[in-house]
Amino acid sequence: MSSDNDGFSDFPWQEHLDDAWLVLDEHGRVRAWSKGAERLFGYRHDQACDQLIESLIVAADRCAEQHRFIAETLRDGVGTFETLRRREDGTLIYVDITARLVTPVADGEPVLLFSEKNVTSLKVDRDSKSLEARYRELLESTPDGIVIVNPTGHILIANGQAEHLFGYGPGEMRAAQVEILLPERYRGQHRGHRSHYFDQPRTRAMGVGLELYGLRKDGTEFPVEISLSPLRTEETPLVMSAIRDVSERKRFEKALQDKNLELERANRAKDNFLASMSHELRTPLNAVLGFADTLLMRLPGDLNDAQERQLQIVRSNANHLLSLINDLLNLAKIEAGRVELNPEPVDCQALLREIGASFQPLAESKGLVLQLEVPDVAVELITDRRALSQILINLVGNAIKFTDVGRIGLRLVTEACSSAPGAAASRRRVAFVVEDTGVGMGKDEQALLFEAFVQGHAARTLGGEGTGLGLHLSRKLAELLGGELACESTSGEGSSFVLGLWAD
Repeated sequence: MSSDNDGFSDFPWQEHLDDAWLVLDEHGRVRAWSKGAERLFGYRHDQACDQLIESLIVAADRCAEQHRFIAETLRDGVGTFETLRRREDGTLIYVDITARLVTPVADGEPVLLFSEKNVTSLKVDRDSKSLEARYRELLESTPDGIVIVNPTGHILIANGQAEHLFGYGPGEMRAAQVEILLPERYRGQHRGHRSHYFDQPRTRAMGVGLELYGLRKDGTEFPVEISLSPLRTEETPLVMSAIRDVSERKRFEKALQDKNLELERANRAKDNFLASMSHELRTPLNAVLGFADTLLMRLPGDLNDAQERQLQIVRSNANHLLSLINDLLNLAKIEAGRVELNPEPVDCQALLREIGASFQPLAESKGLVLQLEVPDVAVELITDRRALSQILINLVGNAIKFTDVGRIGLRLVTEACSSAPGAAASRRRVAFVVEDTGVGMGKDEQALLFEAFVQGHAARTLGGEGTGLGLHLSRKLAELLGGELACESTSGEGSSFVLGLWAD
């Protein structure tokens, strides 16, 4: 149906009225569109005519409502409504509609004459006062800034925290578009998000979503977190936003990030230093030890007693320094995650016999008995032999060092256990037990036993001999092997160390 012959396009009244006037047929198709409608909704007469009104200015969730308006007006002859309209630029406004059924002289077909008046400001003012009366006291008690917004994007109420947060005076934010609280670069995108939210309202928790910024009245920006909650009133859907200034937290996170980067750089520098020192320190020390051993073997010639004592001191100190260097390098590798394990079948009985044999002379030199107890049935583990051997050597060496009288026990025990982490069935646990009748430790010492660079009372009485790293490294290696290292000790009675590993 063309608007040129509809009998309405030439009506002189339409040129001079501020309100929007439009003529619809019974299906909701536009037959006439006044200048006021052009000004209010943004569509020209030629754009609007012959279009269904729901495709032009009806809000997405109001199509059913529009159909009901038309049906009621066709039935009753008149009608008054208040609803949301969508303008050409996508913004929403509230309008008050007076509708009348008329029969034009031109063709006698009944049409609907709609007069639509923009009442957004009145609606905002009315809803603001209603919310103020109901929720002001509650909103002022919350620590976050609270802003309640209607579908047109107008702020109906903002609590004192929100006003303070954005730098506005009391009541100054009311009736303003919510986009004034956003930096300019986000506003267009936000209008689309807002419209979509009202179409599909849902609760959104604080901190979920994109990184957001608020804009203060003075033009300064600040990072925020926002939660959204639909708020249904008798007349219209609303959204309540809780807004939190996270500037301080962001500064802390940035400082923490910078510190972590600094620590990473320091760790890399440390690792590079230790890697270079591995060669630079070990090579001359090994040379010193080699020359000292050569002299002590009297290969170049005889030594007097004083010379031999001095060479023994040289060798002892060089060995101590080499042990310290090795422990530091091993610790650095473990903490940097650069330890490469080589799992292989390990004969546990054979390994214990080797360790026992290597320490037998040292134990005998102190008058100690070194007892070895292994099961008759072969016990095999798939593990890293070097790491396992290092742990046991540290434990047996410490046991001999801190025992003056009695015995050193080295036992191998296997047991079925169903309490393994994540185990669906029973698993076999292999325990390496190193026990002594030495000085033992009190509860306070045991609490710090596996800490790095910590020496117990017994070690200190020996003049600080040792690095304080042996047990710390041993526990770290045990964890790498998927096991655990524990200790039980009584001061003056001795200690028992248990290394537990899973056999399958």
